[in-house]
Amino acid sequence: MANNRVSFYNLAWRWHFYAGLFVIPFMIMLSVTGGIYLFKPQLDNLLYSDLMSVQPGSQALSADQQLERLRQAYPQAAVSQYLPPADVDRSAQFVATLDSRKQNVFVDPYSGKIMGIQDAENNLQAISRSLHGTLLIGTLGDRLIELAAGWAVVLVVSGLYLWWPRGQAVHGVFWPRLASRGRLFWRDLHAVTGFWGSLLLLFMLLTGMTWTGYWGESFAAVWNRFPAAMWNEVPKSGLQARTLNSATDQTVAWAVENTPLPVSDPHAAHKGHVTQEDAPSASQVSLRQVVDTARERGVLPGYSITLPADATGVFTIAVFANDPRNDATLHIDQYSGRVLADIRWKDYGIVARSVEMGVVLHEGKFFGLANQLLMFGVCLLILLSAVSGLVMWWKRRPQGSLGVPPLRHDLPLWKTAVMIMIGLGIVFPLVGMSLLAVWALDRLVLSRIGVSKAIAS
Repeated sequence: MANNRVSFYNLAWRWHFYAGLFVIPFMIMLSVTGGIYLFKPQLDNLLYSDLMSVQPGSQALSADQQLERLRQAYPQAAVSQYLPPADVDRSAQFVATLDSRKQNVFVDPYSGKIMGIQDAENNLQAISRSLHGTLLIGTLGDRLIELAAGWAVVLVVSGLYLWWPRGQAVHGVFWPRLASRGRLFWRDLHAVTGFWGSLLLLFMLLTGMTWTGYWGESFAAVWNRFPAAMWNEVPKSGLQARTLNSATDQTVAWAVENTPLPVSDPHAAHKGHVTQEDAPSASQVSLRQVVDTARERGVLPGYSITLPADATGVFTIAVFANDPRNDATLHIDQYSGRVLADIRWKDYGIVARSVEMGVVLHEGKFFGLANQLLMFGVCLLILLSAVSGLVMWWKRRPQGSLGVPPLRHDLPLWKTAVMIMIGLGIVFPLVGMSLLAVWALDRLVLSRIGVSKAIAS
């Protein structure tokens, strides 16, 4: 049994090494960018207070009047979104394309003054979010993040096996031996922080995976369903609501990403009122009417209104609330003002509710500053474990070698580990494909190189 235990340890160490080699750079990046995005409200107030804060007045301009002031200042602007003031001392915000760049335009809702513009894709929070989700390289970056998150699960599972106490004292197991020096100090720091952060890291990984482009979309397609009757009387486009989200900004909640995006009917406003011959050309309902609809339907402040992208597009009122029980997504016909869909927490299934609750906890939004600090602590644990792992590897690696733990060829079959690996490969297909590739490379190439060097020496 002793030999088997040593063999299992050797094998787990080898896979832990491979996982760490790939995952650690991503974990460092995700910890830093995630830590920045956690404090978005505070950082926005600190960095952009001149754009976001206003002196409350007696009477605010309507949304249409604010939009008119923007168009007077920027006649060529293509406006795509409106964010009403979330409070009486906050500015209104429009998202518009100016000179081929997506810009945030801030307007004083009382005076109509243009307070300034901000590059919507080139500011601290937008860059942090895009790095966190796509590495700033689109779909390829999304797949790499998803792959790293899956391999991080392998890292946690193998790390817990390596950490598991085998008769030694609690020092170096549940808390580090801070008086030690050199590699022992870094080993304790790596193992102990990894242990205490393991469950929280798994939580962060799994809740973050729901936003990935491959696994997240597949997961949503299976579990995130709404009654078909909700859409029976709704004219639908070939698009889904997820198209309203981007790498730098989130408009609709995850729970509604795979719902159909309705279309507007240019003749809807005239049906039953005038004949086709007498019908005037279709006119769009005003932005003020959409704001009124949000208020009448009880949508909480902090929502956005996405404007129709074309002649068949819809207005979309959406709030991804700090408390997901206040989420709302409404699609409105741009001609008649009819509410085509109104999706709330009550419509979410149990999986969607669980995911949404996990996501707001992940983003530090659910219970205020305490939630932010808790998640920031997790970021620090991950960062510390990753950096200490790098230092430990650097100190122990042989000169001129990568330092891969040697693979013994007399290892017995570890059925539990095999089942865990197969399970991870099925649940996370990208991980499964990469596991097979790494296993083949390790078995057929790297291990033989190690054997050849050993014989030569």
